[in-house]
Amino acid sequence: MSWFLIILGFMFRGPFLQIGILLFSASVLFQLVTLPVEFNASNRAIVQMTNLGIVDGKESGQSRKVLTAAALTYVAAALTSVLQLLRLLAIANRNND
Repeated sequence: MSWFLIILGFMFRGPFLQIGILLFSASVLFQLVTLPVEFNASNRAIVQMTNLGIVDGKESGQSRKVLTAAALTYVAAALTSVLQLLRLLAIANRNND
């Protein structure tokens, strides 16, 4: 929805751009808030897999690496969203000048 409003804002120069950026900012904030939750889930998963005997001691290290890599995809997505938000703000400020 935010991208639709952002595109309308660029096309018609109305308040849609600011509303779209505000909605996109909310999604970026949500991504940043959920990052610690994702890392905690990865840590709990490795403990649970070890307790259930799904992985043994020597597989635990590799499993942790895989789960850390999976959690880092959320970090990359959040960083990309933050940079996209900064780009949108710069474009919006340029259009106001």
